[in-house]
Amino acid sequence: MIPIRINLLPHRELKRARQARQFAVMAAAALVLGAAVVVLGNMAIANATDNQTRRNEFLRLEIAKLDQQLAEIKKLKEKTQALLSRKDVVESLQGQRVVPVHLMDEMARRLPEGVILRAVRQSEETLSIQGVTQSSALVSSYMRNLEASPWFETPNLIEVKAASQDSLRTNEFSLTVKISGPHDQGDRRRPES
Repeated sequence: MIPIRINLLPHRELKRARQARQFAVMAAAALVLGAAVVVLGNMAIANATDNQTRRNEFLRLEIAKLDQQLAEIKKLKEKTQALLSRKDVVESLQGQRVVPVHLMDEMARRLPEGVILRAVRQSEETLSIQGVTQSSALVSSYMRNLEASPWFETPNLIEVKAASQDSLRTNEFSLTVKISGPHDQGDRRRPES
């Protein structure tokens, strides 16, 4: 005969205890795994943040360098512009330095005999001429001669008044004339009379 075995041990409680242990182990493993994922995620985020901070700092430094270079370029452009302005002024002065000589030469060439100039003043593009002459007709002749010159235009008689000089009867005159002609077009050659 076969012996019958009866298990009197509480198998259901053992099974429940085993399942509870398995659940606890799996919950602990899930907790450890979750904590590991959180820690690794935080480390990855911190690493990415540090990398981005380093990139931002590098970009900030490079932008500062570029701003400094742009400021230097702006200063160089301003210096270049100032130098070009000075060059233009010097060239203008160089070109016009012979103009007074030509004006004086032309005034002397156009001066009729018997007319003496006492004062010549230039104000921008106008000459004021004061002088003494033996007759009023010579003043008119001088004005026609000036108008015929390529260096002058529109002579304007201001006044003629009688005077005496060394017991001689003379006329003092004052006139203005506009400067024009060859120096306006850049022609610095001596005008032909």
